[in-house]
Amino acid sequence: MPVASLPSKYGIGCFDQAAYDFIDCLEKAGQSFWQVLPMGPTGFGDSPYQSFSTFAGNPYFISLSELIKDGFLTRKDCEDSSDGMGHQVIHYDLIYKKRFDLLRKAFAESSIETDPNYNTFVQENSDWLPDYALFMAIKDSLGGISYLEWDEDIRNRDPEAMVTYRNKLMNEVMFYQFLQYEFFKQWKSIKTYANEHGIQIIGDIPIYVALDSADTWAHPELFDFDEKGLPNRVAGCPPDAFCADGQLWGNPLYKWDTHRETGYEWWIGRIRHVYEWYDIVRIDHFRGFDEYYAVPYGDKTARNGDWLPGPGLDLFRAAKRELGDFKVIAEDLGFLTDSVRNMLSDSGFPGMKVLQFAFDTREDSDYLPHNYERNSVVYTGTHDNETTYSWWKSLSAADKNVALRYIGASRFTSRKKLTWRLIELAEMSVSDLCIIPMQDFLCLGGDARINTPSTIGTNWLWRMKKDAFTDKLAARIYAMTRLYGRL
Repeated sequence: MPVASLPSKYGIGCFDQAAYDFIDCLEKAGQSFWQVLPMGPTGFGDSPYQSFSTFAGNPYFISLSELIKDGFLTRKDCEDSSDGMGHQVIHYDLIYKKRFDLLRKAFAESSIETDPNYNTFVQENSDWLPDYALFMAIKDSLGGISYLEWDEDIRNRDPEAMVTYRNKLMNEVMFYQFLQYEFFKQWKSIKTYANEHGIQIIGDIPIYVALDSADTWAHPELFDFDEKGLPNRVAGCPPDAFCADGQLWGNPLYKWDTHRETGYEWWIGRIRHVYEWYDIVRIDHFRGFDEYYAVPYGDKTARNGDWLPGPGLDLFRAAKRELGDFKVIAEDLGFLTDSVRNMLSDSGFPGMKVLQFAFDTREDSDYLPHNYERNSVVYTGTHDNETTYSWWKSLSAADKNVALRYIGASRFTSRKKLTWRLIELAEMSVSDLCIIPMQDFLCLGGDARINTPSTIGTNWLWRMKKDAFTDKLAARIYAMTRLYGRL
């Protein structure tokens, strides 16, 4: 359940009472985990996998209700700012235009520089926060253009230019630090509440950072850039049966030799940081640590890429030496080679099983439950899939027949019953952990899909209706969870 999809006030899910209510519902339903999407600040396309910083939090998630309680805003301020946004989808265009003016007003009323907790927060996050805040302040001052288009002196972090911009934009830098302080403070409260009520948070760490990000600007030496500071190659996914041109993600690639020479210092800092937010971390595109697909920068499709070697388990061994054991879910979906399978096996991390991938008449499937091992996490679908309710309609007649035979039914009188039967199939599997998208528990159709890969403009929009997570639904989930020994 993405944070943005909570039925909060003021246009987008956030860290307000709706988050606490959701945790209460999870507890009633006998659940022990809440999985969220990446929570970084989003840019063009609104994707949480393309963030302005891998360390920063999304300012949209800051609870305006909390800012009202603190006396930084009035209820009228917030209602006026969210006028026209509605409750069923997220209107990112309106939020982008209105939310930051509101947050700047809160900052002006906060006198945050006198708060000793704020000053401690800034000091404790000095390894990334000053660079991020300055990056965003400069970006705003230049109309939001990519840092690749900035003047050469500040783009290349010339010391004089850095001092000039930091002095010139001092107030804006403090504003962005204030936003991060509020984000971290509010999320810490929610995570503590969840943990106290028996709920662990599963978060998501994207393998790549965005090209236009504070990460690449502050540490260009860690990325595959040429002498002009432009990428030599970018990330993507090769052509397959679903996409003839492949997927051109456009993220910069790592200089893994440089990371290795530094003892993976930046990556270890990233992993340490993310465990301040989450109890368990899903590592996106796990196979990219074995081999990654590199597409020449400037290509319009992903057809002409090459597979190059990643760091393998060397990175995770280094992180374990520094941080001790940490809990990971490896996103190992897609075409897997023997070397990827071996890497996953050697890591000891659980991989993912997705029921929507199971019933394919073209080939034998590792996603059929009888093939699962305990050390795995089963899903009916993920944020990149259709909801199970709408997925069934899109299946071929042959695949539907396989699915019906597998679950021991000749037919179903409704797609709602079928959705619940597939949830039950996931619950009764041997996988140690079972995660069900909230939309599947609610039996929602295609309008509730979170993301369709390789598209923009219609993703990350769904919001749950207020009071949709009823006591009746919680009781039904609880009964099934108990029946299959998952309480």
